[in-house]
Formats: sequence, structure tokens, C-alpha cells
Amino acid sequence: MTEAKTQNNCCVCMRKRCAEVAARRQTKHFLEVAAHMTAAMRVMSSLTLTLFFSIICCSLAEKLSNASSPNIIIMLMDDMGWGDLGVLGQPSKETPNLDAMAAQGMLFPNFYTANPLCSPSRAALLTGRLPVRNGFYTTNGHARNAYTPQEIVGGISKDEILLPQIMKKKGYVSKIVGKWHLGHRPKYLPLKNGFDEWFGAPDCHFGPYNSSIRPNIPVYNNSEMLGRYYEEFKIDRKTGESNLTLMYLLEGVDFIRRQTEAQRPFFLYWAPDATHAPVYASKPFLGQSQRGRYGDAVMELDYSVGHILLWLKRLGIENDTFVFFTSDNGAALTHIFCLVQVCILIHAYMCFCASDSSAGSNGPFLCGKETTFEGGMREPAIAWWPGHIKAGTVNFQLASVMDLFPTSLALAGLSPPDDRALDGLDLTPVLLNHPHKQGNRPADLLLPWQ
Repeated sequence: MTEAKTQNNCCVCMRKRCAEVAARRQTKHFLEVAAHMTAAMRVMSSLTLTLFFSIICCSLAEKLSNASSPNIIIMLMDDMGWGDLGVLGQPSKETPNLDAMAAQGMLFPNFYTANPLCSPSRAALLTGRLPVRNGFYTTNGHARNAYTPQEIVGGISKDEILLPQIMKKKGYVSKIVGKWHLGHRPKYLPLKNGFDEWFGAPDCHFGPYNSSIRPNIPVYNNSEMLGRYYEEFKIDRKTGESNLTLMYLLEGVDFIRRQTEAQRPFFLYWAPDATHAPVYASKPFLGQSQRGRYGDAVMELDYSVGHILLWLKRLGIENDTFVFFTSDNGAALTHIFCLVQVCILIHAYMCFCASDSSAGSNGPFLCGKETTFEGGMREPAIAWWPGHIKAGTVNFQLASVMDLFPTSLALAGLSPPDDRALDGLDLTPVLLNHPHKQGNRPADLLLPWQ
């Protein structure tokens, strides 16, 4: 009996060690590639860079078009502000790929989240429902389900219907890469809620912790725990160095490639969290930004978005893939001084914010994360679908993260659930330039905090 237990323990250790070795090899390889890319980006023109990627990318045979059921990619950033993108006025102009994405697609300057906190906004995206309906709402007590640290054992309700669950009806394969944040217990995890694959963590990368009461946050590959933040998955709090964004990029590209080769429509929910404190970036990007460590993280995310779009083009599926980029809530501004009373007295809405290198920008808008002022609720948003969305469009449609639920279903040729109230609107008439077909909704439903 003892020998059997010893052998079993050895097998478990060996599996963990093999996983660690494989992860290190992948990370080392990708770091080398990223280093070369970063160096090349400084000296190459955009045309030369495109040719460079064409040379290094593997050539794949043309696949049958799945235009009737386009692939869908939702890129949800974490605590990235409206003013962090060059196309929205960031003076540093350090987001060339996102700016190009906007130039090739549609920019939504009036796009809002459903709540200025991580969990409620993510629940709203995946259910198409306001947080007060889907159960992730904020109170003045323990913020029930509004933020899910390890001490809170709740999660997404079993009565909610999530986007990937419906998309299965049309044969979509779904994957989440990155942060989940809708409950960390097994019954709440992504694979129990419609996703077929997952690489990431159930919670944010706070830490490091060192006690049996509060262990470090685990990182999963599907249902297998590969390790924990600050342990197997390093985050250097002093330097800000971590390879997590590179890993998330690698996982996303690998998923896209596999589904394209199998000729299956896919839904990729890409949710990196590098811009959430403690902010991190990989070594090739550290120290590159004029905006400090936060800017480094934004630059790496911008690079990753550009790399994913280039892969779509190289695979020949860009016309069959709808991509939407946004953030879960406004930037978390440190050392905020919101002189609300003074603002009211002088009839001006201003936010005097002094932030360090871990904070983003909400542009001209009042305050940020954890507030229902404009800076906490208005998000950067870009839609990209070559051949379908008119390039260079700026659309001032009032829109919300909840709209991504019915919009994705409409694109997939699916109907939303009819047994519950939905708060999102289908944006396909706006995206495809059919405004006369666009539905209406009361402004106070979208902006209940005003």
C-alpha cells in the first residue's frame, strides 16, 4: 500500500515537472521571438514588418469559408482606460496596432461597461444582462460577487445562460484565455459554463501570499492546475517582469490555428490582465514606454493584438472573423483627488488625478475604476471585420459591453434566450451600416447610474 502511494506521488510530481519544463521551453522560445520582433519593430516600416511576419509564419492551405458563421474574438482588457489608446488621444502614441485596428474597422467613442468593477462587467458581457439581474452586484457591505477574492465562495449562477453555451448549437468551439473572475470553486469555472478550453486563472494576480489560509492564485490548463502565480508562473513585484501576456498570446494563436485547420467556427474570449495592478510586462517591453511600467504593459498588449490580427490574415480567415476590443472598466487611478464639491460649485466636471506608473488614463473623463463617473464606465472599443465593417468608421452609437452578447449570437445566426430579460442590443445593424434596423433602448437602462 505504501509503495503504491509512493509511486502515485512520484507520478504526480513527474507530471508537474514535465508541465513546468514544457512551459519554460515555450516561454523561452516565445521570448526569443518577441525580442527579435521588438528590435525589428524599431527599424522596420509597417510594410517591411508585414513581409517579415509573412516569412516567419507557417503557410497554410486555403480553407473553406465559414462566412455564414464567422469566428468571433472578444478581447477584454483589464483596467485599461479610455485614454490609453493613441487613436483616442493618448499623447505617447504607443498603440500603433490598436490605432491601425481602428483605422481598418469601427471606433466606438461612446461605449460603456455595465459596472466599474471586474466581475460584474465580465458577467454582463457573457450574459447580456445587467449585474442586478445576473447576480453580480455591488453592495456597501461585502460587495456580494462584485469582486471574488478567495474568501468569497460564490460565483456565476447556474440559472444564467452564458454566450459559449448557446454558441455550441452552431458547432462553435470556445476558449477563454486569461482571467475568469466569475467564481473560483470548481462548479463556477469556465468548463462548467460552456467553454471547451481554458488557459488562465480564476482570479486576479494579487500576491504573493504565503499561508495555508490564502494560497497564491492557481493557473489552469482546462481542468488541470499547472501551478500558481508567483511560484511556477513568476511575477516579479519589484521589476514588474512576467511572461504571462506572452503565454496568453501563444495560447490564443494556437487555438486559432487549430480550429482553422479543423475548419471549425470558434469563439475566443481573450482576457489578459497585465494592466491590472500589480502591473507587469515581459522583459522585451520593460522600460520601453514613456508612461512607465503601465505603458510597458499597454505596449505589449498592443503588440499582442497586432500579432493576433496578423495571424488571422496569414491564415486567410480575416474576412471570416469578427474581432471586438474593449476593457472591463475604467483605469484604476492611484492617489485620486476628485474635487466633486468644488466641481459642482463651478459647474465643471474635472478630476484632478496624480497617478504613478501603475495607473492608466481615462482621458478627459471624471475619475476611474470603482466609480460610476464617466471615467469608470466609458471604455475604449474597436470592432474589426475586414470586408464587412467599413474601414475608418467612427460611430457614436451609445453602446455597452452587454451588447456583445446578442451581437455575437446574431453574427452566429442564433437567437437569444426568450425566457429572461436581456439588456443588450444587437449591434449588427450599426456594424454593417443598416442603422434603420437598429433597435432602441431607454438611455436610463444603459446608464442606470446617471
